[in-house]
Amino acid sequence: MNEENGNCCACVGVHVGLVGRSAYNTCPADFHKKLREFAYQIQLHSGVTPPHLSEVPSSANVFSSRSVHRAWLATQARLPLGFRVGTARFAFTPHEAPRHAEMTLTLIALDRPSTDFAAVFTRNAFPGAPVVIGRRRLAEKTLGAILVNNKISNVCAPGGVEAAEQVCAETARLLNQQPHEILPSSTGVIGWRLPVREMLSALPKAVAALSGDSILPAAESIVTTDLFPKIRSVSIQGGTVVGIAKGAGMIEPNLATMLVYILTDLAVPRDSLRAMLLRAVDVSFNCISVDSDTSTSDTVVTVSSGRVPCPDLAAFESALTTVCRDLAEDVVRNGEGVHHVMRVRIAGAPTPALARALGKAIVNAPLFKCAVAGNDPNVGRLIQSIGRYVGANEPGLDLARLTARIGGVQIFADGVFQLDPAKEAALSKHLKAAELYASAPPKDGVFAPAVDHPTHERCVEIEVDLGLGGAVATVYGGDLTHEYVSENADYRS
Repeated sequence: MNEENGNCCACVGVHVGLVGRSAYNTCPADFHKKLREFAYQIQLHSGVTPPHLSEVPSSANVFSSRSVHRAWLATQARLPLGFRVGTARFAFTPHEAPRHAEMTLTLIALDRPSTDFAAVFTRNAFPGAPVVIGRRRLAEKTLGAILVNNKISNVCAPGGVEAAEQVCAETARLLNQQPHEILPSSTGVIGWRLPVREMLSALPKAVAALSGDSILPAAESIVTTDLFPKIRSVSIQGGTVVGIAKGAGMIEPNLATMLVYILTDLAVPRDSLRAMLLRAVDVSFNCISVDSDTSTSDTVVTVSSGRVPCPDLAAFESALTTVCRDLAEDVVRNGEGVHHVMRVRIAGAPTPALARALGKAIVNAPLFKCAVAGNDPNVGRLIQSIGRYVGANEPGLDLARLTARIGGVQIFADGVFQLDPAKEAALSKHLKAAELYASAPPKDGVFAPAVDHPTHERCVEIEVDLGLGGAVATVYGGDLTHEYVSENADYRS
């Protein structure tokens, strides 16, 4: 530990304090190489990745206000070389619900098209038109720009694919690119048609606004019900990996999540980048759930401009994974109505798949989510959710060695609860310390979030050890609150 600046290079990518700094910038040059070699030797002999090398949160920020949070975002927002972003906002009237609405276009453009890009998409059986087109784009030689619209997701809308391709073609014309080099993305109301005429009229403004300074305008403009923009970055090997995410509800990804765009100027070959993104997504966005619903539009895209040599691909993958994990946790923290983020670590599982599934069963259990929302340490609901999942999916699993802790306090072992008044008090204190904000009784009957920024990055820490093997998984989820119901009962208006 460096006592002067509070940075510890004993953990991977730890940020400490109000404005965190990545350990990639503060540790000795060979530290991460030695750490990876050490992790590899452990994996070689045990087949298990050491959890403290793979699951340590990379930041522990506290934000006293929106302005403080935005100032921190600005420190994360420098664009990698070779990229520009521009936005344009306009009014329109949805065909399906004639009333005033507004849409924002977000354009992420490369200075020159790149051969090195990767993407993963939703597994929902009703994918949006941009997902259908995006899967085709993966077969193209180059990618030159990403165009994102909010408000309407263009899912199963009449003529949806044709509408998206028309907008891509005009974007390509304005950028002097080819239509197949433009990747569309949409988020918002499912089933509505894109306002193509208005989008085409707004495109020149987005192109004119292109700037290579900061990704913050893009992070702000892709949101829908998000309370705040999400940006994470890592500087490494003279280059940058920076990512933004949109996501607040309908979140339990399968292969990807929400809308996520990760840009880098480090030169990573196409095949390597695609393999790395799959692995990074698997341990990040595939390990979160806000409400157990898989969106029709989930997309994660990574693009390299190739402007900076990348001598260490393993170090790049570590940076990419850090950005993905941080954004995934940010998405949960900004989940619709979320008061508490739950970090569930399952250890001692016979397989990684079981560890992850059990973690998701816990964070998706409605009664347990409600208890957490109320700062009620009703640990019976935690054990019930474990038993329900195992009984339905792994009926032969022996739970005799299962132990469970919340906030470091053991609540279950040897087949019985381990509770007393002191533990009850400690558990209540832990839940309250992890609360992002408290609900305020509304005058109009509609609950709304009391904050517009993340007040801190603490979690409700839940640990379950099955004692049956070496597989581990860490899953993030949110509680279930009045605000979530209010948001989703009146989403379209």
